[in-house]
Amino acid sequence: MSKRALKSYLKGLKKSDLEEQITDLYDRFPAVKQYFDFVFNPKEDKLVQEAKTKISNEYFPLKRKRARARRSVAQKYIKLFLKLEMDPFLTADVMLYNQEVAQTFSENHRVPDAFYKSMLNSFKESIQFISRNKLLAEFKDRIIIIYQNSQKQNWPYEEDFSQALDIID
Repeated sequence: MSKRALKSYLKGLKKSDLEEQITDLYDRFPAVKQYFDFVFNPKEDKLVQEAKTKISNEYFPLKRKRARARRSVAQKYIKLFLKLEMDPFLTADVMLYNQEVAQTFSENHRVPDAFYKSMLNSFKESIQFISRNKLLAEFKDRIIIIYQNSQKQNWPYEEDFSQALDIID
C-alpha cells in the first residue's frame, strides 16, 4: 500500500474507527507501543541507563560466568535511539561507552580478531555520528582516550583506527 492510498483510507475512517485501528496497532506490535511510549513520555535517561547496564552485563556479567562480549547488544540500542530520534548527545555517549567497556574487557581477556574489527567499525561509526551532529567539542577527549587505549593494548588495525581519527582533525 502506498502512502497516498493509506492517507486516503485514513481520511475515509470515522474518528472512533481510527482510534480503534491505532489502539489495535499499539496492542499488536511492540515497536508501535515502544514508539508511542517514547513520544508521550520520553524517559531518555532511563533508556540510556538501561542500555549501559545491558552493555556492561555483556562484558562483565553478574549472573553468568562467562562474558558474551557481543557488539550487537549495543548496536541494537544505538539503532533504537536513532530510530526514536533521541538526543544525539545521549546516543553518542552510549556509542563511546560501549567502546570504553569493550576496551576494559579486552585488557584482561583474550578476544578473537573479529572483536577488534567490530570495535573498529564502532569507532568509525561513533566518530562519524559525533562529527555529523557537531558534538566533537564534548566528546573529543573520550575519542582520543579510546584511540590511545587501542594503541596501548596493541589492537590490530592500528592504521585503520588512526585513519578514523583523521575525521576529527
